[in-house]
Amino acid sequence: MHIADMLFTQGFGTRRACAGLVRQGRVRVGGLVVADAQAEVQATGLHFTVDGQHWQYQAHALVMLHKPAGYECSQKPRHHPSVMSLLPTPLRTRGVQPVGRLDEDTTGLMLLTDDGTLIHRLTSPKHHVPKVYEVTARHTVSDAQIVQLLAGVVLDDSPEPVRALAAERVTPLHLRLTLAEGKYHQVKRMLAAAGNRCDALHRSAFGRLVLPAALGIGQWCWVDAATITAEPAAAVG
Repeated sequence: MHIADMLFTQGFGTRRACAGLVRQGRVRVGGLVVADAQAEVQATGLHFTVDGQHWQYQAHALVMLHKPAGYECSQKPRHHPSVMSLLPTPLRTRGVQPVGRLDEDTTGLMLLTDDGTLIHRLTSPKHHVPKVYEVTARHTVSDAQIVQLLAGVVLDDSPEPVRALAAERVTPLHLRLTLAEGKYHQVKRMLAAAGNRCDALHRSAFGRLVLPAALGIGQWCWVDAATITAEPAAAVG
């Protein structure tokens, strides 16, 4: 693959713009400037820098974002900034999208990718990919509420009970809830249906991925899609 074409696939602009980056000496491979836009490179596994920033070739982009409160999971936000504004331009250019949604006031682990097949696999209820949420409850979480959440509660948009895969009372006001579905405002509505209120919500895990302690609020990192399965969660990096 020509290096300019490789840059184009990675979101660095139009083919002409990518060729310009190369000719201007702004691209390095193996620490050396590549000035010929037609230079052939082996894309798979390629590490390169553009304007001093390190990148690795990714056939499909998959990143984890530590979402802050006050951001909407939308390309066209209405009331708050978009989570897209937290990502570098090449990722936005290549069209990454959130894998599911988090409310504006919900924080924590968010995945974004340009792989439509992966989005479907991770969000489809039939694949049962678990997500773990740390819930700050308004009132003390009772044993009866734990039992109810595990047995299933009925939400106002469906007669079928919605059940938690796991529900652990970490402290009297801290509930760790594991779900396999992703209905609108599901955690908040489930807690309300059980007779409590959700004052704060944070997603700490998605599939096997655990939000790393080292990933600061608003920061992002690359993720290997092969690490996301419906098995017990594991930390990244």
